[in-house]
Amino acid sequence: MSQLIRRFGGAAGMILVVVFFALALPDTFLTPRNLLNISQQVSMLAVVAVTMTIVMVMGDFDLSVGAMASLAGIVAATLFVAGWSIPAALAAALLVGLAGGLFNGVMVSLVGILPFVATLATLTLFSGLAFMISDGRTIFGRDIPEAFGSFAREGPVLATVADGRALVFPNLTIVALIVAFIAWVVLEHTSYGRRLYAIGGNAEAARLAGLPVVWLRLSAFAFTGVGAAIAGLMYASRVASANPTQGDGLMLTAIAAVFLGMTITRDGQPRVLATLAGVAILGVLDNGLTQMRVDSYVREVLVGAIILLAVGLSALSRRGWSLRLRKRA
Repeated sequence: MSQLIRRFGGAAGMILVVVFFALALPDTFLTPRNLLNISQQVSMLAVVAVTMTIVMVMGDFDLSVGAMASLAGIVAATLFVAGWSIPAALAAALLVGLAGGLFNGVMVSLVGILPFVATLATLTLFSGLAFMISDGRTIFGRDIPEAFGSFAREGPVLATVADGRALVFPNLTIVALIVAFIAWVVLEHTSYGRRLYAIGGNAEAARLAGLPVVWLRLSAFAFTGVGAAIAGLMYASRVASANPTQGDGLMLTAIAAVFLGMTITRDGQPRVLATLAGVAILGVLDNGLTQMRVDSYVREVLVGAIILLAVGLSALSRRGWSLRLRKRA
């Protein structure tokens, strides 16, 4: 039974969720426009979650990703106001994300602070910087270049539907897919990724085997910092503004997506494709419940309960495997 839960429970759960909303919302839920809308809605979460996966592979967390996303958006918007070009402002925001990720890595891998403690502190630090730079205000309107704001609303035209409107594949979804592909290649098809999994299995054994554990952890946090900055820029483009709190909801939801994905994988380890499945589950739930006009606080309760159920089943499944292995030994 536990093996069936491990292999098919997550996929079956997602299918049931989709079937439920398809039956409850037959005219709107499974339409191409709504599915593309879901992909755009979860694109920022997908970027944060798949880059968070790189850190969680090692058994670490980065609680600062939401604050870093807000900071990156504020930095770019502030530079727009100062007259910087779009490429220069975006590059500066990405460098801020890289610097923040490296700082987290230094605190964890060199100084030796627990990841939970270190990134909880930098969450406050990055959030405070975002408020300081923006003076606590939202930067919007004519200060944001039209080309930057329109990027999120545009994309390749797939078709023209019956009402005469174009069916567009969102640029934000394309960005998320590119980031996910890069993360998937890095983790699943490079020696670097295999070394990260080795650290997650046993960091001390990896160090004794000659792996550069310090450098690997440092670089993994750098990846996550850049991912958070990309997500912050995507959000700023989507709403054509930047706010010092706009990324606050990303951190917990990204960790939840990774954990949901872990319930799908056979070995219970973080995997990029499984994380994307977790993102899709959360996106489908939010979209379907919103269309059903379920209150936001009720949606939060339902999503939290589903996450607890999924993670609980995963834990029970792993415990069953552990007991069987002990009996065989």
